[in-house]
Amino acid sequence: MKYRLTIILLAILSFSTAGGQEMSVSAPRSVSAGDRFQVRFEVNANSSSFRGPSFKGLSVLSGPSTSSSSSTSFINGKVSHSVSTGYTYVILADQDGTFNIGAASCTVDGKTVSSEPFTIKVEKLSQQQQQQRQQQQRRDPFDPWSNHQQQTTKIDNTTLFARASINKSNLYQGEQAIITYKIYTQVPISQFQIDKLPGNKGFWAEDLSVGKEVKQYEETVNGQRYQVAEIRRGALFAQESGTIRIEPLDLNVLAMVQRQRRRSGTIWDLFDDPFFNSAQAVERKLTTNALNVKVKPLPSPPDGYTGAVGRFEVNGGVNTNSVRANEAVTYRITISGTGNLMLINTPELNLPKVFETYDPEVKDKITKSDNGVSGSRTYEWVLIPRSQGEFKIPAYEFAYFDPSSGRYIIKHVEAQRLNVKAGDPKAMATASSKDDVKMLNRDINYIKLGHYSLKQRQLGDKAVVWFWIAIAAIVGLSLATYAYGRKLQADNRDIAGTRLKQATRMARRRLKKAAVYLKANDNEHFYEEIYKAIWGCIADKYNIELAELNRDTVKQCLQSKNVSPSVQEDIMKLLQDVDMARFAPSDPSAKRQAIFDEALQAIASL
Repeated sequence: MKYRLTIILLAILSFSTAGGQEMSVSAPRSVSAGDRFQVRFEVNANSSSFRGPSFKGLSVLSGPSTSSSSSTSFINGKVSHSVSTGYTYVILADQDGTFNIGAASCTVDGKTVSSEPFTIKVEKLSQQQQQQRQQQQRRDPFDPWSNHQQQTTKIDNTTLFARASINKSNLYQGEQAIITYKIYTQVPISQFQIDKLPGNKGFWAEDLSVGKEVKQYEETVNGQRYQVAEIRRGALFAQESGTIRIEPLDLNVLAMVQRQRRRSGTIWDLFDDPFFNSAQAVERKLTTNALNVKVKPLPSPPDGYTGAVGRFEVNGGVNTNSVRANEAVTYRITISGTGNLMLINTPELNLPKVFETYDPEVKDKITKSDNGVSGSRTYEWVLIPRSQGEFKIPAYEFAYFDPSSGRYIIKHVEAQRLNVKAGDPKAMATASSKDDVKMLNRDINYIKLGHYSLKQRQLGDKAVVWFWIAIAAIVGLSLATYAYGRKLQADNRDIAGTRLKQATRMARRRLKKAAVYLKANDNEHFYEEIYKAIWGCIADKYNIELAELNRDTVKQCLQSKNVSPSVQEDIMKLLQDVDMARFAPSDPSAKRQAIFDEALQAIASL
């Protein structure tokens, strides 16, 4: 009975721990005296107010160093986002023994989350192990506690520096370029932290290093051998032509420098061995070089160009070749390849008027690798044929600009034949469409049969007045209907006017999405929707083509439309703030809320 009760209590304890624990600990349970090791606490959420445990009996060389990571996945049209925060210590085992390490804690969404206490056992080294450790020579500069045959005693610009490089310095507008930031070092480094990311003004940027480990390898620069850490990689898409400057990246590095004993000219100099020297942590501020990129404008685009730059394929069609009237059919277009997939505009279909069409659903399967952004984007339209017959869905032409050849390439989706059969009478009787109201005025009503006698009657004065009032109303309604029909035809021919009407509606839709991402603390998608809302509103408002859309064009257009200088200044400042904020490592919610309010005010002013 006692045995069973113990099992039940252990099961309940393990269940409650697994269900409530949100902070995990990663640390060795057994080390040797003189070893340096890491203790890492990780929380599966954004956290603050971290309070570390007491490492009594052990020496803390550095920490806690904070790191965070986030990942986004698109699976079957569903978006999932995960965030984690880590706190890392570098510990030195000074003496042998068993040491009890207490719990760490932090704050997540106003609640306190704690880790589990743990124990570390430090075992004493034998004399043979001590001799082997003295003779061991490791040459990995990124291992801050390794013993080196030749330790560097000073740090300068030749032993530790950072560089930025880009694989293309001369490219077309919208073309993808890969930028890489590296640390070159000949001294051990324990940690680094990016202080300031470049604004990348004039570029749409995608971070390719989220959730990935830092790559390490060797390179030779000016005849010197360096250990290299690739700390950040990104994809840049130029949004305007001309010479664009990429500002430097600032970071802090904690380097471990060997502190040697001074020679005294005595017998004690015989003991001047690297094993008896100690390492000193030195903080250095590094700044990468700036880069200048020459961006060429795109040639005059063909009709129907949607802004795609890269190398793409296109396919699609309807999901069935036969359907009944008033039943839905899906028409799908999939664009796949490498390039600016996330910046492609929605294709426009030229369908017969018999089809009722709704806004397409967009499904992304985009992959971010070291080679850039690739994947596919699928548009799905729901079409409802309102009458029976044999109909042809015209072929679709997708044009994209290929930077390698310097010309536009057109891909085709073949025309589709759709056989629409007579629909179910009951379904047809209850079906409704956008044209139902118009059709009611043209329907022929049934003639009511019956026996009627025609008798001559004298109309009174009131009847005559009401008769002429009815005639006047009919004439007025006919003229109004005719004028409204002419106006609809003019609006259909006026593409600029149509875009103007849609500007505010599309901007509000994107701001609504941005508000959802703001509440979810999703920086990447929040700034993406804000960016598209502002640029899309300006493009539709002033009928600016995508290939011509840049800051200079917007500024000239605002001036030509006599927009007040204060509004012009607010809009241009907002575009700059959004560009800079999109590449910050983490923005406070107050700043994101301020940018959201500024975007709302700017669109209202437009």
